Amino acid sequence: MNDKEYFAHETAVVDDGCSIGNGVKIWHFSHIMPDCTIGDQCNIGQNVVVSPGVILGKNVKVQNNVSIYTGVICEDDVFLGPSMVFTNVMNPRSAINRRNQYMKTTVKQGASIGANATIVCGNDIGKYAFIGAGAVVTKEIPDYALVVGNPSRQIGWMSEYGHRLEFDENGIAFCSESGAKYKLEEEKVSKYA
Repeated sequence: MNDKEYFAHETAVVDDGCSIGNGVKIWHFSHIMPDCTIGDQCNIGQNVVVSPGVILGKNVKVQNNVSIYTGVICEDDVFLGPSMVFTNVMNPRSAINRRNQYMKTTVKQGASIGANATIVCGNDIGKYAFIGAGAVVTKEIPDYALVVGNPSRQIGWMSEYGHRLEFDENGIAFCSESGAKYKLEEEKVSKYA
C-alpha cells in the first residue's frame, strides 16, 4: 500500500506493491509494475514502463517512450532522454527464458542519457556523466565523462551543471555557470573547492 501523495494520469497503470514517493507525476499510458521503487519528485513521461525491482532515486526525469527493465538502478537527479533504451540480458532469445540472468546497470547521481541512446546491460554510468543522443554504451562510463557515437567513445568531460569542461595545463577546469572547479588526474575528474 502506498500512502504517499503522487499524481497518475487516468490512463496510467500503477500496480499494487510498488513504492511511489511524494510529488511524483506519472503521465499518459505509463505502466508502473510491482516491486519497483520511485523516489520523491520523479517525473515519468508518457508511454513509460518501470519493471519490477527497478529503483529510481529522487528527482529522476524519465522522458517519453522509455522502458526501464529489471536490473536498472537510477540514483538521484538522473535524466533519461526520450526513447532511450536499457537492455537487461546479454544474449536474448525468444525461445529461451533468461529471467534469472538479468544483469544490473546503475546510472549514478546526476547522469544524463540523451534521446535514443542505448545502454547495454552491465555497464554502469558514472556520476554526472553525459551520454549523447543516439550513443550506444558498451562499457563502463566514468564520472563526468562526455560520450557519443556507436559504439560510444569519450570525447570530453562535463560539469555537474551540464557544461563541457576545458582543462588548463595544470588539469584545472572552472565552470563559469556554477562557479565550481574540477581537477583532472589520471583520466579521472573530481570536483574540488
